[in-house]
Amino acid sequence: MIDESLLDSPEGLAEADRRGLLRGAAEAGARVRTAARYAAEAGVHDLKPDGRPRAVLIAGPGAAATQTADLLGTLAGAGSPVTRLAPTGVAPAAGALRWELPGWAGSVDLLLIATPDGTEPGLSLLSEQAYRRGCTVVAVAPARTPLADAVNGSHGLFVPMATAPYEQDEQEEPLASSAPGALWALLTPLLALLDRTGLLTAPPDALEKVADRLDRIAERCGPAIAIYNNPAKTLAAELADSLPVVWTEGTSAGPAGRRFAAALAELSGNPAVVAELPEALGVHSALLAGPLAARANPDDFFRDRVEELPALHTRVVLLRDRPIGGLTAAPAARELALSHDTPISELEPEEGGELETLAELIAVTDFAAVYLALTSGA
Repeated sequence: MIDESLLDSPEGLAEADRRGLLRGAAEAGARVRTAARYAAEAGVHDLKPDGRPRAVLIAGPGAAATQTADLLGTLAGAGSPVTRLAPTGVAPAAGALRWELPGWAGSVDLLLIATPDGTEPGLSLLSEQAYRRGCTVVAVAPARTPLADAVNGSHGLFVPMATAPYEQDEQEEPLASSAPGALWALLTPLLALLDRTGLLTAPPDALEKVADRLDRIAERCGPAIAIYNNPAKTLAAELADSLPVVWTEGTSAGPAGRRFAAALAELSGNPAVVAELPEALGVHSALLAGPLAARANPDDFFRDRVEELPALHTRVVLLRDRPIGGLTAAPAARELALSHDTPISELEPEEGGELETLAELIAVTDFAAVYLALTSGA
């Protein structure tokens, strides 16, 4: 359950924000600009690659690295396969994780390391292994960490991660890997790098437009904006006591939906399921008709409303990155949801480039996940 009254109390939200989540969401645009500057200072724009790499391998711990790999793979398309190297280990702690290169990896492949930590021994060992294999290594991590020394010692390219002082010094709790600031700090330099290799299109002016779009969303979704004018607060209130069924349509909406589900789980402890249209209509049709359906378990007149928690029911969240019209499964999605008395929330970004629309979907859902976390006491 959430405290909806807290949504319209900026002071209360600020007091509850012990992890700096709202600040991270509000500073996303500034984080993109800082990260782009760090990439330029590291020499990314001066690179003269011989051609596209055969494959791009991405390694790193936690949700931020996983989502970075998902986004880059989606944006790069079929130009070069983008593969995330999953870690092995006995625990999720940094020191217990290990990464291994595939047996076929060699001099025509590119290894990207993305981590908000930088102290993982396994990533330093991976950098050294890649150097021996002849792989090109690029890492984004906090400056002055063991990984920075390892990459520089292996003649790789190291880009310092754009961090804020409160992430190390002021916050009462450790920064979550799904926190809004971490994603953009890791993703932006790698977008600039893959633009230089020709795998995707992300020139400096496109990244500046992304930062501008993130700034506008921060103004619309900030804690001082009331619920009725704030799409993120509205979505958070709608998802109270609900199981979010996230449906996505369009290429870049897919990773945005998967990030939203991961952020809900990590930041607020709320489960969610996600699938892409039109396959989602078949995959989740039984879910909408099952015991979690909105029409299931109707309100019992004799239920103790003080002692018993409200029943959890499904709510569809439709994320789209294409304008209404043309070939779309959205009408069928609405019809399926409404036929089961399932409420539906829809988010569709304003017009713009692929990176801008993707940034808007991520930013609004990031704010929504943060509001759910703060109002639920997570």
